[in-house]
Amino acid sequence: MRILLVSPESKVWNSRAHIHNGLGYLAGSLLANGYTDVTLHDGAVEDQSVADVLDRARAEQRAYDVVGISAPTVLIENAWATARDAQARGAITILGGPHLTLEPDESMQKPEVDLVVRGEGEDALIEILRVLEAVSSQRSAVSDARLRNILGLSWRDAAGRVMHNLDRPLRLDLDNIPLPAYELFRIERYTNLNPLTDGLDPHARAYTIVTSRGCPYKCTYCSKPITGDTWRGRSVENVVKEWRMLVKDFRATEIGITDDIWNLDLKRAKDLCRALIDEGLNTVPWVTIHGMKVNHTDLELFQLMKRAGCKRVGFGVESGDEYILKRVVKKAQTLDQVRAAFKHAKAAGLQTMGFFIYGMPGETEATMEKTTRLALELDPDLGNFMIAAPFPGTELWKLIEKDGILFSHTWDDYAIHSDRAHFQVGDLTAELVERKWHEAYRRFYFRPQRIARRLLMRDTWRNAPQRARDALRFFRGAH
Repeated sequence: MRILLVSPESKVWNSRAHIHNGLGYLAGSLLANGYTDVTLHDGAVEDQSVADVLDRARAEQRAYDVVGISAPTVLIENAWATARDAQARGAITILGGPHLTLEPDESMQKPEVDLVVRGEGEDALIEILRVLEAVSSQRSAVSDARLRNILGLSWRDAAGRVMHNLDRPLRLDLDNIPLPAYELFRIERYTNLNPLTDGLDPHARAYTIVTSRGCPYKCTYCSKPITGDTWRGRSVENVVKEWRMLVKDFRATEIGITDDIWNLDLKRAKDLCRALIDEGLNTVPWVTIHGMKVNHTDLELFQLMKRAGCKRVGFGVESGDEYILKRVVKKAQTLDQVRAAFKHAKAAGLQTMGFFIYGMPGETEATMEKTTRLALELDPDLGNFMIAAPFPGTELWKLIEKDGILFSHTWDDYAIHSDRAHFQVGDLTAELVERKWHEAYRRFYFRPQRIARRLLMRDTWRNAPQRARDALRFFRGAH
């Protein structure tokens, strides 16, 4: 059985492209279970369309039997288009990922979608393939009664009725999930993890790693449909095994931790750093791609991270207003904890990133001004300013549905780096949110010392056209 795993084409706003770890895990599970004819197609780096890949395979009489497509909310339209192309060429289409877990029935109403996997997909995908192999006609297999036994699956029975099986429980034994099939990625096509900070390195061998799944906190803007509210950490030994493979076997030049909250267990985080030091794996720089929780840190952690090879940490600051932070975002942290985390990280010699959100319900010009002033005070190496986006399944989404006006009409409007407000609640106008967002970028990045720092970077001149496009994206429309 030939299997093509796809991430639909992604039009990102800057030059960054790093591997799709979710596809890597699915491929790793397939290989470990005897499905050796597996190909990855990441639209962010591929030149050919999925249709072209499928056509070439058919011409070579090596057609793909199954096309699995993973999609977040902003790429679901692309996923449906990919499914149409795949099904028209005889493949069974299986869709999964965050949006499919949140809105499975929406996709099951699309005739080009044969099956939808909700939640974690490594085990479900293997069980589906076992059923497909047991049925002589693959097209009839997507309605086989044995599919009703697969947890987390949405399908159609023989009468065409959409069936949503019971949810699949979260895997607690993460150490027993096969490691991602890193060898299937065309690593030479990916860049380093953050060109805006480090300069674009098209020859980087940058890999991402997941050391835990889930997050127990309940921020109102955050959607965790797959990993859930239960934090599950891999053992230090298991993480180090994968880390060693990336460094020794795959010659990684950079590693990015993509956990929702890798430092929830402070002792485990420190033990992992100590293990990387002891194993001599601290020669390859690494970063935390997503924001660390500031209330699970201390100076010792950052000192250990620095010794373990970490070069940059990110923090989810979100707001500079205590009320918005506690009562609206429900971040479960204080501004004093934010300041302490930045202080300790800088003292340890680490670069810092700060993530800030504008336009949450209840915001005013004054609260957003506090956020900008806090960003200036903290002065991270990279300030990442975002306009609030109400993703399905979040508390924010429910509030906007009930009391607000939603401006976004298609799913691809929900990119977190959009420069447009997605909704209006009460007196908070889109014009005000967009003005304060543009203003934050301008005030943060147009400071003389930051401009001088940027001009001294070789990448600014080596990739001048791309840097100009990035700058235009940041500052266009600023008042």
